[in-house]
Amino acid sequence: MAATNFKTENNTFRKLIGNGLTYRIPRFQRDYSWTSDEWEDLWADILATLNPDGESSHYMGYLVLQSADDKTFDVIDGQQRLTTLSLIVLGVLKNLQRQIDAGNEGDANTQRINQIRQTYVGYLDPVTLIARPKLTLNRNNNAYYRDYLLPLGHLPRRNLRASEHSLRKAFEWFDKQIVIYLKAGSGNEGARLAQLVEDISDKLFFTVITVTDELNAYKVFETLNARGVRLSATDLLKNYLFSVLDRGGESDHELHILEERWESLVGRLQSENFPDFLRAHWNSRHGFARQADLFKTIRSKIIDREAVFGLLRGMEEDLDTYLALTSPEVSDWSPDDKHNAGVLKTFRVRQPYPLLLAARRSFDADDFSGLLRATMVISMRYNVIGAFGAAEQERTYNTVAERISSGELKQLGETLAAMRSIYVEDRAFRTAFAEKVIRTTDSRNNRVVRFILCALELQLSGNDHSFTSDAFNIEHILPQRAPDGWGGFSNEEMDGLLYRLGNMTLMQTGANRDAGNADYAAKRPGYQQSGFVLTQKVAEDNAEWTPERIAARQNWMADQATAIWRIAQLS
Repeated sequence: MAATNFKTENNTFRKLIGNGLTYRIPRFQRDYSWTSDEWEDLWADILATLNPDGESSHYMGYLVLQSADDKTFDVIDGQQRLTTLSLIVLGVLKNLQRQIDAGNEGDANTQRINQIRQTYVGYLDPVTLIARPKLTLNRNNNAYYRDYLLPLGHLPRRNLRASEHSLRKAFEWFDKQIVIYLKAGSGNEGARLAQLVEDISDKLFFTVITVTDELNAYKVFETLNARGVRLSATDLLKNYLFSVLDRGGESDHELHILEERWESLVGRLQSENFPDFLRAHWNSRHGFARQADLFKTIRSKIIDREAVFGLLRGMEEDLDTYLALTSPEVSDWSPDDKHNAGVLKTFRVRQPYPLLLAARRSFDADDFSGLLRATMVISMRYNVIGAFGAAEQERTYNTVAERISSGELKQLGETLAAMRSIYVEDRAFRTAFAEKVIRTTDSRNNRVVRFILCALELQLSGNDHSFTSDAFNIEHILPQRAPDGWGGFSNEEMDGLLYRLGNMTLMQTGANRDAGNADYAAKRPGYQQSGFVLTQKVAEDNAEWTPERIAARQNWMADQATAIWRIAQLS
């Protein structure tokens, strides 16, 4: 991103809002949605800065603005915070007006009202009471904010949108807190109210990122690692799609329909997941796009009403499949499909998602199930055991997805052939498995090892155990907390062999605890009595536990694994 298109600085609320600049929340940005949880947190943070022994300032987070002239700014991210701070200032003005109505320092408090309003809220025509505010809200909220909140008049309570009720409730909540704040202190109340605004404006500060266009804003969102920022990247795309309809002069009815369908999509996904879904959806139908290039790519393709609604219909079509892949346990898929999708989720492998979205739209049920299993096997060989880089794999998946979407690939067999380059061959897989170390201290790795061991148990005994069960644990034969000299192992051997797959098996939860750090001879009778054939085999095959026996067992496991995770058409 060129430096001229991107500026970052830390600004106080005073410098932001008290300097003659104006701010607009884009027409199709999300409505005001903060609740008492957020109000209480913000007010507590403000009060903490007012305490003589408290914090000298409070950081409000990132504020992302877009401007072409450095005078008028669109609020791309941060509208909830700016709107709420504006409501707090209005609450102070309401309390100052009460001071005037009660006959307290009428002239001084009138001057305070005028100065605070001019600095932080905006001009209010004294005759018409029409506001020219510093902050303009979105199309659903601005009229209520401008016509009722800014003039501090009667606040309607009926036939309002939920977000308008939220604005009213926020104003009334902060108004009440300011009253409580005044009662808790002493001294000139008008001066204290004015000082409250001064303290808020000087002690609250933001990291302000200013960009020149939507594309640079989207790049900012893809760079920042925060849930709220990712949500705003979703909002940015929404704003763009709505602006395409708006500039085409489409009716409010179509805009309303689009908004309803959009909110339904985002609501079902949960907003923070939307960027990942959007990329999987787009790449399942179009050429490969990196996350950083996605907004630019979509903006170049979605340029009219037909394209906007086409994108929406496509996302709606793919949503159920994506949700089934990311939350298979609540899907209506077959047990086998749920299992394979759950394994991909356990592996944290998402690269096949565009391919699977495309196949779900085009293949019959049997071919889709076969492909889902194949991606699980490829992920086991390529990602989990092979630990190869995912970039080439992702591009292969997306190329095949595009060929399915275009109708070039219609069946499972030819699709598998197109993925041959990312299928790790038997010899390479067996070699990698025989040397594999997986540290089970990581929760993801722990689940992966449980999955592997359960699959080996099924292969050996025919008994199918859920790898997510709490009834058993991973037993480290050379214990994780082995004392020095355990079984004659050197410290170097312990470090190198503890998390080898050959050193791990399955044990019932209670038996696993009982085994503890005992030596192998003491553990062996428990293994012989285990309900797992895999564990019985450890005792049967090994009179002692040595580095050589760990390697031999892992070689045997590698042979089994090569047969279990195999695609016959590619082997």
